[in-house]
Amino acid sequence: MEFNLLKQTALFLSCSILSGITIRLAISLALTHGILDKPGQHKQHKHSTPFIGGVGIFIALLIALYFLIDNYPEHVTKWLGLTISAIIIFGMGFADDILQLNYKIRFIVQAIVVLIMSLVSGVLLTDLGSILSGEPLALGFFAIPFTLFATIGSINAFNMIDGIDGLSGSIALTSLVLISITALTASNQPDFIVAIALAGGTTGFLFFNLRRRSQPQAKVFLGDNGSMLLGFLITWLLIDLSQGEQRAISPVTALWLFSIPLMDTISIMLRRIWQHRSPFEPDRNHFHHILLDAGYRVNDAIFTIVSIHLLFGIIGLAGLYLGIAESVMLIGFLLLFSGYFYLSLHSWHLITALRYLHTLRGLIPTQSHGFFLGNYTPQEAKNLVRMLVQELRPSMNSMIHVIKNEESPGDEKSKYAVVVNIRLLDIDEKTTKTEIERFVTSAQQHINRQHGIQLRPFVERNPQNDRRLQNRRYFFRNRRMVNRQRSNQKLLIFEAMFDPDSIPSTEQRPDLPD
Repeated sequence: MEFNLLKQTALFLSCSILSGITIRLAISLALTHGILDKPGQHKQHKHSTPFIGGVGIFIALLIALYFLIDNYPEHVTKWLGLTISAIIIFGMGFADDILQLNYKIRFIVQAIVVLIMSLVSGVLLTDLGSILSGEPLALGFFAIPFTLFATIGSINAFNMIDGIDGLSGSIALTSLVLISITALTASNQPDFIVAIALAGGTTGFLFFNLRRRSQPQAKVFLGDNGSMLLGFLITWLLIDLSQGEQRAISPVTALWLFSIPLMDTISIMLRRIWQHRSPFEPDRNHFHHILLDAGYRVNDAIFTIVSIHLLFGIIGLAGLYLGIAESVMLIGFLLLFSGYFYLSLHSWHLITALRYLHTLRGLIPTQSHGFFLGNYTPQEAKNLVRMLVQELRPSMNSMIHVIKNEESPGDEKSKYAVVVNIRLLDIDEKTTKTEIERFVTSAQQHINRQHGIQLRPFVERNPQNDRRLQNRRYFFRNRRMVNRQRSNQKLLIFEAMFDPDSIPSTEQRPDLPD
């Protein structure tokens, strides 16, 4: 079967459409029968949501299998193994979503699936490529144990990054597009069919999972059924493409194409072990949690992570096609991983830098309380900041921004507003929403009494109810002060940050202009 652009495009579109239709029908059934993921613990969502996104991926796989059996009947045993293993892991994922299976049961079922993949389909890690010398490093007797370890690890790595709306699907789509490029370049039509079909199925899923103006929250989650299935299928493709005499990629390239899930999961597990905790204990230290704690919106966090994942994938393919030694590419990957692990151990440094960059873009944290002080000269604003630094509690996770106001005709000097943003931390942290609200009220009274300055609190509102924002872009689109803000204000002339783990010295911050 030769490559046909029209047929492959039709395959992608048909998988996207059928995936979307299947998921839409499954959403209705899930709502009727209460098959929902409810908020709580470390979860980000606030509404009960169906977790049946995997059905769209499974439908796309069935379409791919139809084409494979029809065009490559000589490999029917391989396709049979793929079908059986996919059904088992998809079913186990559904059972885990509903029954919350013990991790030992999950590992046993995953091991059975990998054995079917290896012994029935023949998809097996037999070597690690030329990472030490010119010859591939054969695994020999350790081929099956290493395949078990690598595949189960990859399945769970992908499952663990499924933490915010749209992230796992976007990561999967990026990897599948890169995989399809390598399969097409190597004329590996079977793997190309699987990759392009799964990319279509993932696209159909993302239609219901990504946030947008008309869909502020995901209508469906991937669930363990979808994340484990996708993680398994991507790992299948990477192993199949990286082994054999006519391999399309090297095993090291496979690491680059699956970089973010691997780096994030291994770093988190090592961090937990470093802190004498269970490596399987959930927390809020994944990369997407760090971005959210830095004030990023969900879609901004997804864009950042997927961009990094795409960049790493492109680096891996560039090394492959430019003929760079596999040992060099492995060292490069390990160096990047070391940096990633260091940042996971010292996440506050990363959060501080990300907040600074995020603020430079003219954005404020997505969830915060605080207060506002209006129109002051540079020296007055500087004095206000110094006073507020003394008022803010060390336990508060907060930022002080100085905003340059729009200059009016006749103004001799620029005027500045001082804004204090106090982050709403997770419910398991020391600072709760109630404490923040109590502090804001107390600070208003104290500063007014001691200094004669009135603090104006932020007012939450629904932008859809404000006609002024329907056709205009305001600086604070999802938040406003009691007084009106102009659209061309510039942010970040001075910034002070506070966190429970670290209190930077304000003397090291840049001064306001005189």
